[in-house]
Amino acid sequence: MSNFFHTKIEFLKGIGPMRAELLQKELNMYTYGDLIQHYPFRYLDRTQFYKIAELDETMPYVQVRGRVRGKQLLGEGRKQRLAATLVDEAGDEMELVWFKGVKWMEKSLKNHTDYIVFGKPTEFNGKFNMAHPELEELAEEKQTTSFLQPVYNTTEKLKNHRIDSKVISKYIESLLKIAALHIQETLSLDLIDHYRLTDKRSALQNIHFPESVEKYNAAKFRLKFEELFYIQLRLLRQKVVRRADLAGQIFKQVPTVTEFYKNHLTFDLTGAQKRVIKEIHKDLTSGKQMNRLLQGDVGSGKTIVAFITMLIAADNGAQSVLMAPTEILADQHYTGLKEFADRLGIKIGKLTGSSKTKERRELHEQLRSGEMKMIVGTHALLEDVVQFHNLGLCIVDEQHRFGVEQRSKLWRKNPRIIPHVLVMTATPIPRTLAMTLYGDLDVSVIDEMPAGRKEIVTVHRFDSHRLRVFQFVRDQIKLGRQIYIVYPLIEESEQMENYKDLMDGYESVRRAFPEYQVSMVHGKLKAQDKDYEMQRFVRHETQIMVATTVIEVGVNVPNASVMIIESAERFGLSQLHQLRGRVGRGAEQSYCILMTGYKLSKDSKTRLETMVRTNNGFEIADIDLKLRGPGDLMGTQQSGVLDLLISDLAKDAPILQEARAAAQNILQEDPQLEHAEHQNIRRHIQSLSANTVNWSRIS
Repeated sequence: MSNFFHTKIEFLKGIGPMRAELLQKELNMYTYGDLIQHYPFRYLDRTQFYKIAELDETMPYVQVRGRVRGKQLLGEGRKQRLAATLVDEAGDEMELVWFKGVKWMEKSLKNHTDYIVFGKPTEFNGKFNMAHPELEELAEEKQTTSFLQPVYNTTEKLKNHRIDSKVISKYIESLLKIAALHIQETLSLDLIDHYRLTDKRSALQNIHFPESVEKYNAAKFRLKFEELFYIQLRLLRQKVVRRADLAGQIFKQVPTVTEFYKNHLTFDLTGAQKRVIKEIHKDLTSGKQMNRLLQGDVGSGKTIVAFITMLIAADNGAQSVLMAPTEILADQHYTGLKEFADRLGIKIGKLTGSSKTKERRELHEQLRSGEMKMIVGTHALLEDVVQFHNLGLCIVDEQHRFGVEQRSKLWRKNPRIIPHVLVMTATPIPRTLAMTLYGDLDVSVIDEMPAGRKEIVTVHRFDSHRLRVFQFVRDQIKLGRQIYIVYPLIEESEQMENYKDLMDGYESVRRAFPEYQVSMVHGKLKAQDKDYEMQRFVRHETQIMVATTVIEVGVNVPNASVMIIESAERFGLSQLHQLRGRVGRGAEQSYCILMTGYKLSKDSKTRLETMVRTNNGFEIADIDLKLRGPGDLMGTQQSGVLDLLISDLAKDAPILQEARAAAQNILQEDPQLEHAEHQNIRRHIQSLSANTVNWSRIS
């Protein structure tokens, strides 16, 4: 793209410095490039009109033609509102209401004038009204309007300064007129030909102001394909560069691994675990640095795979680190692995925030000398004072809890040769999201549960069934089992209100079960108090644990067999699945009970039905992605990878797969993009600033 698109937006006719400053603050819009890529989020089909009698509260946004008859200001001061009556040609009436910009609206709204009104209809006292509708005066000669009208994201602050969707539309219209000569093709002619893509200029014109449904669809496909192609190209190039440039230690010896298999492994590995170990072993003997993501549902046996990988490192004179996000998880990993390490005569240590000074000194010494082969810990491992003799393997558990900078601090602990990296997660990631977030990693999946694991029975019960549920809890405790009861804690602003939910819940549980001991854990507790309560539960001193969602991912209490989730409709699907994974860790049958009131939204019903129907984390993650979008699912906003302009990972999986295949083919054939047919792509990448995440952006 030419320098034209670097022009500051204040130079576009009608914007100027003051409006430009507002657009920068509110929409991150600095240049012509930013403006032309501010795509509409929906379109109004201005060919469809409803009569007031046909309206229904379930309709999202509708368009009505009518005449304003009477308007009046109601209320005083800050509570003042403007109300107007709209009458359609059938004589039916609807009220239009404004709570903001009242004075300006009152001046500009003309009485006894015909308007097209667009907004969300709501019913109040048997009469329909619309709050803050969009208005367009219906002049005689303008009875028919254009085919599809774009609607752009804006903000309340911009609207208060008269920059609404229509004004943005006018800016883009005038920009497109002067931009036509500067829009260059950014894809190779081969790609355009192979995928029958429309050209870039036509795509930009028709995404904003479609001339027909066909042209709109072609523009949308072209821009989505281009965006996903460049994201994949960036990730795959990183992978190629890393493979070419980064050497890794070669781990060929496996005597201890063999001994472990023969004499100490008390259960059979699943087919999936064996396949993943083979994939890892292949990486470790390749001479290149391993960078692998290991995905596996809760309880699928990732930890034993991690331990075997650590043994391979130890067999080859290298040290390994296993880093977990919390002390509870680090303790759990350490306890589980120490048993095996002791049998094999391998020295393993643990370093967390609560490690004593004397312990730390010894650990630091043993790590520097190379005497200690394995260490498990938390962020404490990242401190500069922690130095290694030869760090060869870094394993990070629940890796999305750690920032990129934190992880790279660990890699830098071996200045001679970068360690192999294995990141593990029990959060099932839909394939489209994994390809976009971790497209530069090799992905291994443990998609099989160990033999003898019973599926967790999940049921949905309404509040009116509470007595029966409580009786079931008593029966389970009599069998020696333990119970989790989780309450929601949704947003900061609601924290106190929900905190009360938890306190009320705690009191009612104590009243309902006076004969049993009850623990309570929530986010406001100090770390040591939280730990103390968790440990009481682990030691079976308490039978019931009342908690918010702070009960950690991966906490292992094999004896806990019932998970009750209160107000289950207030949780996301992946969160419900994570919570359910706290039980089902022992040999006994486990249960998850989802408690709700009767009033449920359509999405809530879908989430609850999915939970009852399946235990498959990947299927659940796919449905969750469709319901919630990628940002919410993984907290990916902070990762910067999903700087998407037009694609939707929940809906565009087929385009993503095509785009990735196209990027792979090009890089295999021409890794440096030197061939003549790839010059458009090369030129476009060169025009970008170094920190651009989404390479499809106009720089």
